[in-house]
Amino acid sequence: MSADSTERNFTADGARLRYRDEGIGPVVLLVHGWALDLEMWDGLARALREEFRVVRLDRRGFGLSSGRPAIERDAADLDALCRHLALADVALLGMSQGARAVLGLAMRTERRISCLVLDGPPDLDRGAVCEEDATYGDVPLSRYRALLRMEGMDAVRREWAMHPLMRLRTLDPDARRLLNAILGRYPGNDLLEGAAVAGPTDERVRPEAIATPTLVITGEHDLPRRVRAGDVLARRLPVAERVVISGAGHLSNLDNPVAYHNRVRAFLRRHLSTPL
Repeated sequence: MSADSTERNFTADGARLRYRDEGIGPVVLLVHGWALDLEMWDGLARALREEFRVVRLDRRGFGLSSGRPAIERDAADLDALCRHLALADVALLGMSQGARAVLGLAMRTERRISCLVLDGPPDLDRGAVCEEDATYGDVPLSRYRALLRMEGMDAVRREWAMHPLMRLRTLDPDARRLLNAILGRYPGNDLLEGAAVAGPTDERVRPEAIATPTLVITGEHDLPRRVRAGDVLARRLPVAERVVISGAGHLSNLDNPVAYHNRVRAFLRRHLSTPL
């Protein structure tokens, strides 16, 4: 990986977390999903940084961040990053498991959240991960833990790369190289040490209590459970827009980046004051 002058680290509750901070304007904080890292947002950062200040991090225990992955600590880590950078007013974009983190921050923080983008969100009335759910393809952690013990981390990465949540529709070689590199950095800390699994949605993360304007995104070819979860979430949120990205699976920002970037940028422009 080449050096990046926008790349930094900070410490939050014993973990060293990697982040990038680039561009100028209203702040947009990008949060990745399970087994991914901040580099999944390279294209979106390029598309936004002329109008917005784009901040993104490797969640605790993922990418190049240290610590034990813990879904219940993600919101606190995001809040710590906002304090570290003295960000009082932010827009939040959370992808997949990262959607839980931004919803948690929106519910718990006193800082102003201008708007939310929830991309491929899970069913919030279920746990953060599903141990065995082959029908809908949620993350089978018990299977990956067993595979890690028997065959090692490379075997886990290979199998996860074939999972429907990770399977790209696009044939673009750059997108495929990027995803392969990201999955190659996934350290598997949660598989080694045991994942912290969130329970059912409680009052701290009830969508009905979030009046912030929200854009809910899924790919046209995302898993049926994820599409359904996006529909339900959009109905539960008081102020929500629902968008389906054509020709895309779960990783819709990589499958159809032009449509994805245009939708997100247009939504941010409507809800943030930008120097256009």
